[in-house]
Amino acid sequence: MSSQTQILVVYLGNKLDSNANGVYHVNVSIHYYPPEKKTKTKTNIETTTLHVNSDHVYKEWADLIIPISQNLPLDDALWFKIYNSNDVKTKQFVIPPNAYRAVLEVYVSVDEADVLWPRNLPNDYISSNNLTGRPGNGPFREVVVSLDGKIVGAVWPFTEVFRKAINPYLWGQISAIGSFDLPSYDIEITPLLGSLLNGKLHDFAFSVTNGLNVWLIDANLHVWLDAKSEKTKGMLLNQTISPLHESLKSNFMGLNGTFVTSVQRSIKSSGWVESSFGKIVTESTQDFNLSNIMVMGHEGGSQTVNQTIEFNDSVDSKVASSVHNTKSLKSFYFYLYTDAMDKVDGTDEEEENVTLGFNEKKIDNFGSKSSSSVLENLQSGQGSMILRNNVMTTGMGNSQQNYSYSDDKLCFFRNISRASYTIIYDKEGDTCTKPKKSRFDFQWVKVGIFLLEIFF
Repeated sequence: MSSQTQILVVYLGNKLDSNANGVYHVNVSIHYYPPEKKTKTKTNIETTTLHVNSDHVYKEWADLIIPISQNLPLDDALWFKIYNSNDVKTKQFVIPPNAYRAVLEVYVSVDEADVLWPRNLPNDYISSNNLTGRPGNGPFREVVVSLDGKIVGAVWPFTEVFRKAINPYLWGQISAIGSFDLPSYDIEITPLLGSLLNGKLHDFAFSVTNGLNVWLIDANLHVWLDAKSEKTKGMLLNQTISPLHESLKSNFMGLNGTFVTSVQRSIKSSGWVESSFGKIVTESTQDFNLSNIMVMGHEGGSQTVNQTIEFNDSVDSKVASSVHNTKSLKSFYFYLYTDAMDKVDGTDEEEENVTLGFNEKKIDNFGSKSSSSVLENLQSGQGSMILRNNVMTTGMGNSQQNYSYSDDKLCFFRNISRASYTIIYDKEGDTCTKPKKSRFDFQWVKVGIFLLEIFF
């Protein structure tokens, strides 16, 4: 444990009112890494070198983690806030000269105008119907990551749904997937590592395609170090970044219409790093595909959104006669139906139906050995609420969730269902025998189930 005072920053930002209130119950776990020592490069830039506790080229954990976030001290959180599609946030860093691998782990969250961006309307529909208060720029968003001014990767994020975003009564004891445990996204930086080993300052930059306010983004740079070398070297061999292939088919008359959005992109990089392990050639690939079908009906009073994102990435590494391949195959699903109706007593009634799905299959091949895991999570909810002067007065909601995880060593599942604030079904198991299907069984699925101690 460090002999110096360390700063732990925990920021719990929220907006509470009479309809949204509650209590945070937070557990903080801290993992301590091996002792670090500070050194200075020839250019007098302070860097950090760690004692490397493994000499295996494909060891699982990094030797150094560099935060890519705002600098202390702050009166806010550490993440970068990105307010529009032209806003770019950057962070400078230095890589130790004996690094042989680097992975950027990106965290993404959203608030305000883009909090439910898959339902954001096309701009021509908004302008034609004079809907100046509705969020626009359509349903596609992409977090773009650049290194020293050049794109190195992207994130097409899963849609986290926070409590007030649709209907607070939908969630009760079962929070929406990812709302208390944001998923992270890995971008392999190793093919470009050769340009970072000069002991100089470099910078990561983040932007959001079509973004509105506000996107919250930060990252961790995981770095693997060669304990037997003072300096490694490398070179970028090839990089292919396809432009966004974006298509919008729009058909509307007045407030009723149908909009079909399709987007594809591919990012591929290859390069080598030479260390005491030999020359390691790494190729990383990201493939993205989005389909969003949006229907506006009842003179704009109802909206149906059906969106699927396929987000796949792979990393191939070769050193001498050894080959290592990892794949992550992700599918994100978002379905939303809302219908607002005016009542004779001056109130409005809104009905909601939502489904969230997160699937991820990971495959790890090392020579003749192979391992895999499958994480599946599907959640659905049905609710309604009464509003007077756009203020919620009462409501109800039911929700269901199917969660399962399996790998080469273990299996776990949990199926749970609630009606209002009563749990009516809850079954879990740790065997590889598939559970008996409940009435809300699905094919989609990821992340976790959270039973809140306080009923909101």
